[in-house]
Amino acid sequence: MTLHRIDYRRGDALGAVFLVAIAIGLPFIVADRFYLNLLFLILLYGGLASAWNLLGGYAGQFSLGHTAFFGIGAYSSTLLYTMAGVSPWLGALGGMAISMALAFLISYPVFRLRGVFFAMATIAVGETVRIVLLWYRRIADIPYGISIDYKPGFARMIFSEPRSYALMAGIFLLVVVAVCYAVSRSRAGYYLQALRDNEDAAQAVGIDLRRYKLIAFLISAAFTSLGGTLMAQYVLYIEPSTVFNTTISIDLALMSILGGIGTLWGPLLGAAVTMPLQEFLRDWLGSAGAGAHLVVYGALLVLIVMLLPQGVVGAWKDWSAKRRRHGGEHARG
Repeated sequence: MTLHRIDYRRGDALGAVFLVAIAIGLPFIVADRFYLNLLFLILLYGGLASAWNLLGGYAGQFSLGHTAFFGIGAYSSTLLYTMAGVSPWLGALGGMAISMALAFLISYPVFRLRGVFFAMATIAVGETVRIVLLWYRRIADIPYGISIDYKPGFARMIFSEPRSYALMAGIFLLVVVAVCYAVSRSRAGYYLQALRDNEDAAQAVGIDLRRYKLIAFLISAAFTSLGGTLMAQYVLYIEPSTVFNTTISIDLALMSILGGIGTLWGPLLGAAVTMPLQEFLRDWLGSAGAGAHLVVYGALLVLIVMLLPQGVVGAWKDWSAKRRRHGGEHARG
């Protein structure tokens, strides 16, 4: 894969410093366990949403089946660790390879579809992987739920200090955003955006649709799988109904839409809003508020679509551009 020259812009270095301060600095500042848990979720889902955004935002391929890659990452590392003693760091690489292979295999049929049909096909892929796992575990005698023994150690990716998990999620976020930045500011990124805006026109000028969609799909699948491994090592328990839950895919899409789909900062902002909202609603309402965050999500989504169709980041960019234009007109006047 050749990304060609990266188009650096004014303010990129400042944004990078700010993001590093958030991802690396906050884990050392926050002391409360509840807020460290919340920080871990924000950073992890910020990275996952950014990975989804590379395919769903920049390439315009609205996937709702990323839970398949998330679950593959969780199960690959967990099974290799619990049954063969393989370090989750290596197991994560195995999960990423399997997820990329699956993305490659399904790319040809699903990329022939567009819009809602593409989204429905990806949902079917996620459900198919879950059903195949449920069927296969009976043959391989794999328990429905798998617990990971709590034995802290870096090689086992298990830590006694919650701050270490938050720091690990922060590094994950930085790596994903760095890759998304490199792709989005390269020729490949501009081709992806051209495909998103008008696929027929992009094909007419000679852009290889399948090649560039596949690049985004493979990278997105690999990072989503890695996020699944990190979550499994954090909760130390997995089962099909949790790691292969379609809600994960919906959350990633929703975070990107709320923050600004097809933007670098949009998924991060979306995660910073939705994850605290979800956790605080669960904490305040308890079992009586099960699913209440989804109602609020829905209301927020309706408001964003009606008032800010380009998301918060997109609306901010439009407002800034209009302000600069007005300032230029006043200066000329």
